[in-house]
Amino acid sequence: MATALSYESNMIVELMAVPDEEHDELWLKNALQQATMLELATLPPYLCGLWSIDDSSRNSDVFTTIHEIVFDEMSHMGLVCNMLTTIGGIPRVADERLVPKYPGPLPGGVRPELSVSLTGLTKQSLDMYSQIEKPDDPVVEDREVHTSIGAFYTAILEAFRNHQNLISGTRQVTRRMSSHGKGNDVVALRSFDDVEAAIKIIKEQGEGTAASPENPFPGHPGELAHFYSFREIFHGRKLIVVSKDPKKFDFQGAEIPMPRTFPMGTVPRGGWAEGGLPVSSEVRKLLDTFNDHYSSLLRFLEQAWQAEQASTAGQLLNKAVGEMRELQEPAQQLMQIPLPDGSGKTYGPEFRYVEAQT
Repeated sequence: MATALSYESNMIVELMAVPDEEHDELWLKNALQQATMLELATLPPYLCGLWSIDDSSRNSDVFTTIHEIVFDEMSHMGLVCNMLTTIGGIPRVADERLVPKYPGPLPGGVRPELSVSLTGLTKQSLDMYSQIEKPDDPVVEDREVHTSIGAFYTAILEAFRNHQNLISGTRQVTRRMSSHGKGNDVVALRSFDDVEAAIKIIKEQGEGTAASPENPFPGHPGELAHFYSFREIFHGRKLIVVSKDPKKFDFQGAEIPMPRTFPMGTVPRGGWAEGGLPVSSEVRKLLDTFNDHYSSLLRFLEQAWQAEQASTAGQLLNKAVGEMRELQEPAQQLMQIPLPDGSGKTYGPEFRYVEAQT
């Protein structure tokens, strides 16, 4: 099995093909690095959708739903990083080879039929979001036919179950985030029970359970798992029970109106300039500002999980959060500048990694 790290690899497919009895320490470290990259890969497309919602619609149910999902994904990434460091690994994200590439597949070859892109909130992007989160056996719509993210996490859990001795509790970064949902705190993982609880949160917040579409760790009562939340917005209707025996769900509930949005276009591979569109000095400055903050964010995150002292890790994580807060303004400014191709679409952030200036 190849171990070279690259975002554009089939590492997850290769890992899932390894016999269960060979899921050793190296397998687990490789799997958790891929899981870290996978969690990071969901954030840029979801953030583009969130930021494309006009300020006049910030009180809408759609804005609230996507906002909470973004915070769920952030906590998932933190928990995965703690899983890697508790067995002596080091999460890596601040590297051009490892950051997400858009448009393109998810890392590791998971869901190979799916192309993930950076664009504004539309029916098409909502369908993309829900396909990212799709469970093996959803309570509505078709069953999954490829390896899902949930199946990958199940394999990781079983590897932990068989190698509980690897769990040392080293370099655990913590942050209170339960205001965004029950179970959203990034907590230290010092036992198998801690790891099992964390993976349960990651899987069920995204996929729900085989029996219910509800998020068992909600930010508010009745909140659905990510897949079903995105499908509700896509269909424009609430998911309700339409039959009790047998129990059946369908999107036949109250209407969910789409919010007003900025018409952000789809970022070309390699960025706007690589896509052949002229980039003005104003746009270039905003893109550079955004990419610099994004890159600093990734560096601070990586450094936080390398810190030996909890206080140092906390300070580095706070710096990462500070960089995160700097992203929205240039992103939304870009979304108000029309593309020069007459499409009626606008620019948007590229989420490109750039090395620190020396």
